[in-house]
Amino acid sequence: MTVRAATDADLATWEARTVDVPGGHVYQSRAWAEHRSRSGWSARFLVFDDGGAALVLVRPWAVVGGASAYVPRGPVSAGVSPERSAERLSELTAYLAREGVDVVATDAEIPAATGYRERIRELGFRPIPEIQPSRHRLSLALPPGSSDDAIHPRQRIKGAQGGDLRIARYDTAGWPDDEGLFAPPARPLDDALGRFYALLESTGGRRGFRFGPRTAFVPWWRLAHDRGLLVYLEANDGAGEAVGGLILYRHGQRLTTVHSGDRDAARAEHPGLMHLLRWRAIQLAIREACVEMDLGGVDIGPDHRLPTEGDPMFGLYEHKRSFGAEWVEMSGAHERVLRPWRYAVGRLASRAGRALGR
Repeated sequence: MTVRAATDADLATWEARTVDVPGGHVYQSRAWAEHRSRSGWSARFLVFDDGGAALVLVRPWAVVGGASAYVPRGPVSAGVSPERSAERLSELTAYLAREGVDVVATDAEIPAATGYRERIRELGFRPIPEIQPSRHRLSLALPPGSSDDAIHPRQRIKGAQGGDLRIARYDTAGWPDDEGLFAPPARPLDDALGRFYALLESTGGRRGFRFGPRTAFVPWWRLAHDRGLLVYLEANDGAGEAVGGLILYRHGQRLTTVHSGDRDAARAEHPGLMHLLRWRAIQLAIREACVEMDLGGVDIGPDHRLPTEGDPMFGLYEHKRSFGAEWVEMSGAHERVLRPWRYAVGRLASRAGRALGR
C-alpha cells in the first residue's frame, strides 16, 4: 500500500471518504482541519491507494526541528477489516516518518472487539491517555426499518412532551421536518450557541468539571453547523427561554451526542427535559436512516471503566441505558514514537515555550 498527498480532485470528495463512510468522523473533515489550523496545527490530507484517506494534524517542535502528528479519530475504518485498518495506519506512519515526524498519535473509533487494538500494538503503538474526553460509548443500534415505537419512550418523555417545552432544531442538512417534531428556532444561531455555552459552563460547575474558553468551542460549532456536520437541539420553555441543549455530530451513518447542558434547576422545573432532548435526537436519527444513535461516553477516568453505582457518571449511564443503548468498548488512544531523542527534547522545548509565553 502507498500513501500520497491529496489532489484537488481528492479534496472535492474528502468528506465522502472520511466523514460519510461507515465509522467516519467529523474530526477527519476539512472543517476540523480549518478550525485546528487556527491553533497552530497544519493539516496533511493523505490518500491511500486502496481508496481510503486520512487527515493528519502536524505541529512542529520549537527550536529542535521535527514534529508531532495526530490522526484525529482516524484513520477511519470506512468498512474495511481491522487488518486493513492497521495496514493503513502502518503505511501512514512510515510516510510521516519520512516527512520528519517524530511521534504519531491516533485514536480511531474502532471497537476493541475487532482486535484492531492488538494489531496496532504489534506495529509498535502503545496506549496513551485519551486525547478526546471519552474512549468508549453507549450505542443504540437502529436496524433498517426502525421506528419510534421500537424504542419505547419512557413515561418521563411522555410527561415532558405534554408540558410547555419546545425543541428547536438548528441544522443545515439532513431530514426535513414534515411532522412538526421541532419548533422553529427562537433566536439566531450565534445567540443560541452562545447561550448553550453558558449552559455547558453551568452544567460543568454542578458536576465538577470545566470547559475550555468560549473561543475554543463556539466558532467550531458555527463552522461545523454551516458545513452540515453539526445539529444543535435547543429546549425552550413557555416563555421562549433556553433551558437545555444538545449538540450532535452527523457522521459515519450515525448521529453522535457531543455536549449536553441545562440550566440550574431546569430538571426540577421541567421533569424529563434531557430525556425529551435525547428522544428528539433519536427520532432525527431514525428519520435520516442512521444505523446507530451514539449517545456518547460516560467513562470513569483515568482507566475509562464502566460506571458503577456511586460513581459520578452512574446516573448519566443509567439515563442513556434507559433508551436501550449498550456499552461499546473502543480501542483507545495510542502513539508510536519514531525518534525517541527528538521526541523527548521536542516535548521539553514545547513545554518551556508554553511556560515562557504565559
